[in-house]
Amino acid sequence: MNFPSDLLYAKSHEWVRKEGGTYVIGLSDFAQDELGDIVFVNLPQEGDSVTMGEAFSDVESVKAVSDVLSPVSGTVVAVNEELMDDPAKVNADCYGAWFIKVENVTEEEELLDAAAYEAHCAAEKE
Repeated sequence: MNFPSDLLYAKSHEWVRKEGGTYVIGLSDFAQDELGDIVFVNLPQEGDSVTMGEAFSDVESVKAVSDVLSPVSGTVVAVNEELMDDPAKVNADCYGAWFIKVENVTEEEELLDAAAYEAHCAAEKE
């Protein structure tokens, strides 16, 4: 399991990379591993609002359909449309296969650093 130390993590298994005022959001290695092979990704559109703790996307895997929750509230400024054509990119490189970029962030979940997130995942596995 890979937990890059330059990212922050939500307890709901999304990762966040802050790039100035932009928050790049994707699905963690733990999440993609638990889901199995991802076959479909549904994404919002640029200009949509996202709300902290609420679903902004859903992913369909061979096991289930799961919501992807937003760790922040703000406005979607970019969507990774490559995932709609090739959702398997999330399994191949979950930290390269970002879902959305958000700006004008007004609320931010308490995010975990890599060590705290790794401990959180280990506790969930017990």
